[in-house]
Amino acid sequence: MQQVFEEIIVKTNGQGFYNFTENTLNWLDKQKIKNGILNINILHTSASLIIQENADPDVLQDLKYFFHKLVPMDTKLYTHTTEGKDDMPAHIKSTLTNTQLTLSFKNKKLVLGTWQGLYLFEHRIEKQIRTLSHHLIGD
Repeated sequence: MQQVFEEIIVKTNGQGFYNFTENTLNWLDKQKIKNGILNINILHTSASLIIQENADPDVLQDLKYFFHKLVPMDTKLYTHTTEGKDDMPAHIKSTLTNTQLTLSFKNKKLVLGTWQGLYLFEHRIEKQIRTLSHHLIGD
């Protein structure tokens, strides 16, 4: 049994979805582990991780629109407004989605469906530098 850790940095350009699938696959390709479990954790509380459609960009646009309606940026609705109108909505969105993903790794391949990709879901308006902790365990 072996374990390997890596941090992957994703620079965001405001709210939206940032596909980091290739970054993860490139890192996995260099590992000696053939079968195991990959855990990915985002080290932030105002962004999240999702597995989502990677073929039709309309899906991501519709998700972004849905979350804007579900969690509006209206400072009158929240007590925590110190860091701007997007801060508390960002925390709510990350609570409603995932801050970690756990995936199977089989025969040197990440187990994902044909149309699935790994995305960082940025909830803040301004550019951010996000850290994704990757932990691969297996043999």
